[in-house]
Amino acid sequence: MALPNSLFFSSCSSPVGLRRSGISDSHSAPHFSSIESSIIRKNFSGCGSITNFSAKKNIVYAANEGPNAVSSTSLTDQDADYIPMPIVLIDQDSDSEATIVQLSFGDRLGALIDTMRALKDLGLDVAKGTVLTEGSVTQTKFFITRLDTGRKVEDPDMLERIRLTIINNLLKYHPESSEQLAMGEAFGVKAPEKKLDIDIATRIYVKEDGPKRSLLCIETADRPGLLVEIIKIITDVNIDVESAEIDTEGLVAKDKFHVSYRGAALNSSLSQVLVNCLRYYLRRPETDIDSY
Repeated sequence: MALPNSLFFSSCSSPVGLRRSGISDSHSAPHFSSIESSIIRKNFSGCGSITNFSAKKNIVYAANEGPNAVSSTSLTDQDADYIPMPIVLIDQDSDSEATIVQLSFGDRLGALIDTMRALKDLGLDVAKGTVLTEGSVTQTKFFITRLDTGRKVEDPDMLERIRLTIINNLLKYHPESSEQLAMGEAFGVKAPEKKLDIDIATRIYVKEDGPKRSLLCIETADRPGLLVEIIKIITDVNIDVESAEIDTEGLVAKDKFHVSYRGAALNSSLSQVLVNCLRYYLRRPETDIDSY
């Protein structure tokens, strides 16, 4: 069920700048060792314009000037038996003008050009991207806006399509990730050996987050369409979703929603109603939503 675009509205007034990304405001590149320079050339050969470097965290920033603006390959060789934790994070709260998508799969992260093209096929513009390497983990961030409006993505159906598109691309180029993703079975790759007990995996609670909103935290077994289902449950009890952080971590979805009721934070009674409704549905995914 498509929901109104006004459902998501970030309360953060200032967009994420270079400082938030850990990138220097200066356009002069600091001195790099030969190893660091080699890594940068390897990761961004054929890119658009590379505007800034930060030696502290080895962050590379690239502006998007075409489909080949960001590319990345593995930085180190790992043991073949080791499979890192795949993480896909969609952040609606940190930037008032763009939806931030973060992808991490150890240092195996590759085929980012194809990921960008897949997002463009959804009618989205990848305005810019950053790649951060810390230790053995490579994290890639895309700043996404709608091509038709130039604004951040607000429709939960589209947010779910973005999430599933990125996961599908991850499975395509790293089929070994399916062993740690619930979507491995859903997309017909390899089902994960570990199965989560939904009763044990599901945790839901509401925290205070100022006088005008509350923070709803949900942790449950991941599955396709989960985001849209959660938001439908929330709106069915007349609670507004202001912004969200959607985190897919292996087999588990760890989502946070800033919610309010008639412009105010949820009281204890309404919070309990919301938690009970969500827990009832999430623990019984085969149950018809309209039955409770």
